[in-house]
Amino acid sequence: MLEDLAEKTLQYALANGAQYCDVRAESVTSSGFLFENGQVEHSSSRLDRGLGIRVLANGAWGFYSMASPKSMESVRDGVLSAIRGALFYSHAKKKKVILSDCKAHVDTVIQKAAKVPRMEDMVEIAADCDRRIRGQKRIHKSSVLVQTDEFQKYFVNSEGAKIFQSHTDTFASLSATASESGLSETVSTTEGGRGGMEVFEGENDLTKRAEMISEKAHHLVCSNPAKEEKTTVVMNPDFVALLTHEILGHPSEADRVLGKEMAWAGGAWWAGKIGSRVGSEHLSVIDDPTITSSLGCFKYDDEGVPSSRKSLVENGILVNHMQSRETAYLFGTEPNSSMRSAGFSFMPLIRMACTCIGSGDWEAEEMIKEVKSGYLICDMKVPSIDMMRYNWSISCQYARRIENGECKELVRDVIVMGNSPEFFKSINAVGKDFTVRPITNCGKGDPMQIMRMGNGGPHIRGTATVKSVGI
Repeated sequence: MLEDLAEKTLQYALANGAQYCDVRAESVTSSGFLFENGQVEHSSSRLDRGLGIRVLANGAWGFYSMASPKSMESVRDGVLSAIRGALFYSHAKKKKVILSDCKAHVDTVIQKAAKVPRMEDMVEIAADCDRRIRGQKRIHKSSVLVQTDEFQKYFVNSEGAKIFQSHTDTFASLSATASESGLSETVSTTEGGRGGMEVFEGENDLTKRAEMISEKAHHLVCSNPAKEEKTTVVMNPDFVALLTHEILGHPSEADRVLGKEMAWAGGAWWAGKIGSRVGSEHLSVIDDPTITSSLGCFKYDDEGVPSSRKSLVENGILVNHMQSRETAYLFGTEPNSSMRSAGFSFMPLIRMACTCIGSGDWEAEEMIKEVKSGYLICDMKVPSIDMMRYNWSISCQYARRIENGECKELVRDVIVMGNSPEFFKSINAVGKDFTVRPITNCGKGDPMQIMRMGNGGPHIRGTATVKSVGI
């Protein structure tokens, strides 16, 4: 029914003044629960379905969405309102929207879960993780959130595209909080990706991750803070994922580069620097929606553009941005599958899919062995970044002091600070290892859209300022 309405809505918009129209008919079935200290705190199950209708009229955008439409009659007034709004706005618009060319595709893409998530299986693994987290004596709080979502999306546009895509996402967020002598420390992790229960197996064994965060929190609560100093840092892939997300991914979104997000989300520190050096020769950055295990995997974006691996930085040189059909025309380049929406009720925006620092030729142990004095920075926590993503500070969950090439004691409450060009030009070693981490809560836009994606990379080594909170 939704697919039929999408096609009828498309024709209705064109017949009533839209020069271009695309419609997304989407359905999302979600289920999950929160396990805390041995008990199910709450559970949820829901179905969201509806239409997202985007129209272009006289060079300006209009948008209308509707949940659970029953008939064409229920949609018509909203479509007409979107067209009228676009026409009204177009009179004050100095530059009309022009879309770069894109072949219209007709395709069906079904990404099946190898092990379909069942509630009893999810509860069983959550209970096991909770028990393992509480296995350390200093742990006073355990939290395990497990969720699975089944997505179905049908995209049609006035150029002839007809694309159906479906997939399943399954992920878990675990945290362990330890207390000792009035001090509390929390270590957490998010695991999962595109697929079913198989995403918690092998290298991503959820129970082993539960044991790891419990052990780290147990010991971290008795560790010392770091002194403030500018020093050598070796960052592990989980920390690199957040660094890449905030300081390399967001500034690569072409709407930020153009200043269209300055009012609420900031711009890009390398605006206007295509072809310029922005990092050392060891730094290469990609965005790749074809990585199948990533939460940012898809075959077509929300403009019907086929997914592709795109190079953003090559050996320290900025070479490209993430582009929509609209921004690609402005930059004189090709759209590169970067438009996504958090759901049918939102306009699509330029978003990361799976932005990562590319791998190098170092073993992590070799990087550490060459460090006379510094820190191994481990696992993402909280970022703080200026409007241009130029100056930044990012806290890690824990660190280890490095002395004469050896990792020593744990260090708590560590913040890493730097400015973007100085830090990225200081990178002098990049690891062979390459890890994609799941990001489930990236916010962008007004109204805010919360999006899932992948970010990651290998171990990297550079120079930054390190300090502990309150020190």
